[in-house]
Amino acid sequence: MFKLSLRGNEARLKLALLAFVLLFTGLGLRDPWPADEPRFAQIAVEMVDSGQWFFPMRGGELYPDKPPVFMWSIALFYWLLGSIKLAFMLPSALSGLLTLYLVYDLGKRLWNEQTGMLAAALLLLSFQFTLQAKTAQIDAMVCAWITLGCYGLLRHLLCKDGWHWYYLGFAAMGLGVITKGVGFLPLLMLIPFFLARHFQTQPDEIQGNWRWWTGPLTMLLVIALWFVPMLILVANQADGAYEVYRDNILLKQTARRYADSWHHIKPFWYYLTSVIPVFWLPLSLLLPWLIPNWWRAIQAGDRRILLPLVWIGLVVLFFSLSPGKRGVYILPALPMLALISAPFVQGILQKRWPNRLIIATVALFTLVFITLAIAGLAGLDKVQQLVLDYPVQPWWFLLCIGVFGLLSLFVSRRCQHLSWLLFMSSFWLLYSSWGYVLLTPVKTPKLVVENLQLHVTRDTPLVMLGLKEQFLLFWPYSMGHFGYHSPMSAQQQSAWQWLSDHPQGKILVARQEALSCFDLNKGLDLGFAHRQDWLLLDQSARTADCQITSPTLPIFYPGQQRGE
Repeated sequence: MFKLSLRGNEARLKLALLAFVLLFTGLGLRDPWPADEPRFAQIAVEMVDSGQWFFPMRGGELYPDKPPVFMWSIALFYWLLGSIKLAFMLPSALSGLLTLYLVYDLGKRLWNEQTGMLAAALLLLSFQFTLQAKTAQIDAMVCAWITLGCYGLLRHLLCKDGWHWYYLGFAAMGLGVITKGVGFLPLLMLIPFFLARHFQTQPDEIQGNWRWWTGPLTMLLVIALWFVPMLILVANQADGAYEVYRDNILLKQTARRYADSWHHIKPFWYYLTSVIPVFWLPLSLLLPWLIPNWWRAIQAGDRRILLPLVWIGLVVLFFSLSPGKRGVYILPALPMLALISAPFVQGILQKRWPNRLIIATVALFTLVFITLAIAGLAGLDKVQQLVLDYPVQPWWFLLCIGVFGLLSLFVSRRCQHLSWLLFMSSFWLLYSSWGYVLLTPVKTPKLVVENLQLHVTRDTPLVMLGLKEQFLLFWPYSMGHFGYHSPMSAQQQSAWQWLSDHPQGKILVARQEALSCFDLNKGLDLGFAHRQDWLLLDQSARTADCQITSPTLPIFYPGQQRGE
């Protein structure tokens, strides 16, 4: 959403520089934040430290929830750089850059240079895209693989650049599948293509017959690069935990997770009402004007719009049909949305009401930030309660964002749509610097770990009930746990027995856990982190009447798997 003159080398350089600054600012400034980042970072650290890269381990326990590609990428950068703070966000940032380039290049080839630049700019300024590119979750990488899959298919189907692009698209899908199971989604683009070919045949249609089936075969061959060795290695393991790993990652975390989700349950319309309107800003604001343009293009037989647009609808429908939903699931559809919006955005932004809507949205965010900041600085109880449990006072930070919002409104008063560019750029820069530092006590267990070190030495046996990966990541010594998915009732019984064998041992646990084998009032208060109060228990906290109803659980340690 620049001043609509994105042409030439200078414009490309400015856009590339803006992308690099927004995506990479703050790299190495913060630690991994829950829920997912500490888990992936800890797995990467254990890969490098143990030398066992093939099977991801979380605290010495097999991690069967996701394929290993994303964890491998973090581990690779950790091995190269020697710093997990530098390494853990690099794969997402680089995936974001790749996605931006692919969208730019598609826009340039399907339309022209300016359309490609606008498509990349629209994507970069979309809230969800930049947020995920600055977050060490798996979704930015799978979005890049899915976009590469769409890129390869569109180079073949629309640009007619050759079958090798078709194969590249399916190879990218294979990489997407072994990154996260939904990597096959570009395959859905063949549905509108074959329907369009049937009902609106063009004289230069791509033939191929049997060659169409070699694409899925290419995808399966790429998947097999991980899948086959995994099956062979599992078959040669004496430990039955590896068979559980195989069955979990192949069945529970794929088909069952989609068809019978056990968490994040949302209604069918969740994405349409709760995700797209906010997280797809600013494109969501322009939909009332984009839809008529898309419709006219489809009526004219423009497959450049038809194929990506129908594909976006199929992706949203695919995730809407599953009962388990997270807003980030539909991120892969956003690059194609930016692509098909770019040809029309110049004309739309010449109209009065789209500009008014954009500037009104920026004004609303500015008002919210300034109001919260002033209320917090004034000590208003209802606002102060928002941070009552956290060692942070964000009011000056919020006020600063609000001030930049006012400046954005003022500077762009003659070119109103630029207010979004200025506001979001300043927001991401402040968030990635001041915001990172401000949120460190909230998003990490550093304060609890510092208190824990006052009472536990390197030689003190220590186990944790209710594993939180961030504690493993920040704790400098050995800390055991009883399995991430083990029931708390079985964990506390095993811990009660473990303390009888380790009189000097200590147990780390959240006060919010309902324990019957320990008197939590005898625990040592370590502080508040991740919305829980943390306690240190010793022999004195054991109750006399703990009823043992579960077999003793094995204890897992980072870098090794062992039971005691």
